[in-house]
Amino acid sequence: MNDRSSKLAADPLTDILRGLRLEGVEYGRWELKEPWNIEFPAQATARFYFVGQKACWLRQPSGEWVELRCGDAVLLPRGVAHVIASEPGAKSSPINGYEIKQICEKVFCLSTEGCRPGTLLFCGSMYFNLDGLHPLLGMMPDVMRTTELEAHDPGITHMLETMAREVKLERVGSAGIVARLADVLAAIIIRSWVERGCGDSSGWIAAVRDPKIGKVLAAIHLEPSHNWTVEALARMMGASRSGFADRFAAIVGETPARYVTQVRMHQARQWLVRDRLRISVVASRLGYDSEAAFSRAFKRVIGHPPGHFRTADQQTAA
Repeated sequence: MNDRSSKLAADPLTDILRGLRLEGVEYGRWELKEPWNIEFPAQATARFYFVGQKACWLRQPSGEWVELRCGDAVLLPRGVAHVIASEPGAKSSPINGYEIKQICEKVFCLSTEGCRPGTLLFCGSMYFNLDGLHPLLGMMPDVMRTTELEAHDPGITHMLETMAREVKLERVGSAGIVARLADVLAAIIIRSWVERGCGDSSGWIAAVRDPKIGKVLAAIHLEPSHNWTVEALARMMGASRSGFADRFAAIVGETPARYVTQVRMHQARQWLVRDRLRISVVASRLGYDSEAAFSRAFKRVIGHPPGHFRTADQQTAA
């Protein structure tokens, strides 16, 4: 049998990021007559904005207003509550005050009469294939702007120029092309942030970049359904069981067993919510002998029983 450690890259974080994917679930092309101010509540999906024409303003969760210039792109990876407005202090108006029409599958146009010349925005809601409680998502800032990353990643500038051309066009297929570009640009923003050190060299990132512990963390995250034991993880690091457990706890801040359980339950929540798998199937995938045993572990880590997410999913579908 192949040694799992042989599959890991020299930088364990690279391996963890290799499986990171973003998938857009809904996009919008907005043409807005000034003044305008739209409040957005927190949501489970990430939000993405690209300013195609005329600057606007974003009020961050901290309450601070930042200007978004024409050609800027912004990613809110955790979908935190925020406000987009033509200018700070503009009168708020409900989203249902705008005419919304479908352009193509998953792409909608929001506009007001006589909006030209006005603000032209392209927005999107995106799913990560990672659970919302994944340490990497937890470390990301609330707002990630391309203006802060362009100097370190010239590829972002080219992507923005391409999006700017497409978003201003009303040609057949333009909306779909911009939607695909948005997915790619959001991934590039995250990659650039990671390559710059994730804004912090401490915490989970520091643990992943530890030469020995990082290899173990990458293996756990790449195969959360594997039956990882402390002994197996210790062998991967090339240490004794007790020596490994002590070093892991000191660097990561959790015991190996607890950390493995957390990762497995976060994956379980993804399967329940994203893939809509039955609880019995998820329990079986993770090697639990019974739904009851799995449910106890799930509630201990997530805070709710797995049935809570199945019920919420059914209500949303209804």
